[in-house]
Amino acid sequence: MMPDLEKIRDEIDSIDGQIQKLFERRMNLTGEVAEYKIATGKPVFDQDRENKKLECISESASSDFNAKGICEILRQTMSISRIRQYQMLAEHEDDLFSGYIQLEHLPVQEAQVIYQGLEGAYASEAAKKFFGKCVNTAHVGTWEEAIQIVSKKQADYAVLPIENSTAGIVQDIYDLILEYPVYIVGEQILPIEHELLGLPGADISDVRTVFSHPQALAQCKEYLKEHPDWEQRKLLNTAVAARKVADDKDIRQAAIASHSAGELFGLQRLEEKRLSTEKNSTRFIIISNQKYIVKNAEKISICFELPHKSGSLYHALSNLIYNDLNMTKIESRPIRDRNFEYRFFLDFEGNLSEPEVKNALIGIQNEADELYILGNY
Repeated sequence: MMPDLEKIRDEIDSIDGQIQKLFERRMNLTGEVAEYKIATGKPVFDQDRENKKLECISESASSDFNAKGICEILRQTMSISRIRQYQMLAEHEDDLFSGYIQLEHLPVQEAQVIYQGLEGAYASEAAKKFFGKCVNTAHVGTWEEAIQIVSKKQADYAVLPIENSTAGIVQDIYDLILEYPVYIVGEQILPIEHELLGLPGADISDVRTVFSHPQALAQCKEYLKEHPDWEQRKLLNTAVAARKVADDKDIRQAAIASHSAGELFGLQRLEEKRLSTEKNSTRFIIISNQKYIVKNAEKISICFELPHKSGSLYHALSNLIYNDLNMTKIESRPIRDRNFEYRFFLDFEGNLSEPEVKNALIGIQNEADELYILGNY
């Protein structure tokens, strides 16, 4: 005899309705628990209690399949309950957002801006595009020097490359910005148009060695595959590479750098076709020693470390989902001296003044071992 499908579906609908009512009842009780924890200062997340509860439910299930299923449902329900408690906790929590300065615009009048490399480097172009051509700039040899100078308040801002659309992230920057008291206050996307530069009168057939920054070499790897006999030499900056070719006066040397670097050091373009993809661009971040937030800031960068346990990243990110926040980027970096443990760098859309952002960050803070707000810009 065939089952009555409509009757079965009606019963399932009835069960689903009961689940909805029980869920809403549970959320109401969750609110009462949150009020108790806020009043007593008890933490929202009690891992031991949740584990014992899941273990007990698993042992009483009628089959292994059902045990796994009900544990997953309860795990999700408890996660949602925590998010509700975090939302209530956020109404009483302000320490996470203290010290931020709300501004209409960044103070740039007579500001000192630092970048790594030389005049003609892409960072120099990014600085001029963000601050204006009359900005007072200075250059240093390394990214860490630039960050150190800003952290010591010897300069107002630094311009640092953080990722490229072709070659990916600039890993050192992610690690360095955690080591110093600096904050991201802006960003600049710069189209990158690399040129193969050589001495006046040189020809592409003369080239034996190409100098550039490792990122630029990576961005031009498809072009460089066409010249397997060329030696690739890494330098600190594309403009440094252009200056070396100019100083060495060796027609066998070429540099991959910007058009402005070629003009600055008196070099000529040796290759007519593009060296990298048509949509090659680099994202630069602007860092300050002040916690500035401009009025129209719409992106937040954070870093957090999580317990080395299954599901910890999912539960942290669920705070964005339940607050309707859009994550635009996530990267992981290994934590020094902790084998195979990682910290996560995450960008999402929002402003620290928005309640949903505050809710999400309080939730992530409670799920994480450490949370750092890198900037709102």
